[in-house]
Amino acid sequence: MPQARTIDLLLEQYADSHRNPTNELIHFVCVPVIVFTLLGILWSIHPLVAVLASLGALAYYWKLSRPFALGMLLMAAVMLGLLALMPPMTVLPLSIAIFVVAWIGQFIGHKIEGKKPSFLDDVRFLLIGPLFVLGFLYRRLHLAY
Repeated sequence: MPQARTIDLLLEQYADSHRNPTNELIHFVCVPVIVFTLLGILWSIHPLVAVLASLGALAYYWKLSRPFALGMLLMAAVMLGLLALMPPMTVLPLSIAIFVVAWIGQFIGHKIEGKKPSFLDDVRFLLIGPLFVLGFLYRRLHLAY
């Protein structure tokens, strides 16, 4: 039997605390929102900071799965493009407010699930969450990752 890939193991471990359909739905909404607002917070420091953070995450994703890295590249490009179109004075306050609300949603989802968030055991899961959501889209579109 072939050895499981790292990305498959990480997604399986992440899924262990994301089995409840309500928690999954909350994550499908909140995880992309958190990524966007985190980029917005970094963008408010300087746009280059948001771009460099995106590139760092993409390098990690590239090691795990090139198809996932390409999907995340597209997502990051769209999010950074939206941030570039936003009035600069609105990015930080809006990002902070929505970031907090999205994290509250995440913790409500985990309360419903009855399991703690995965990142409390391994900080890498903060980067795996977006791939968990993207994985559902890839499976729906019959794309390999």
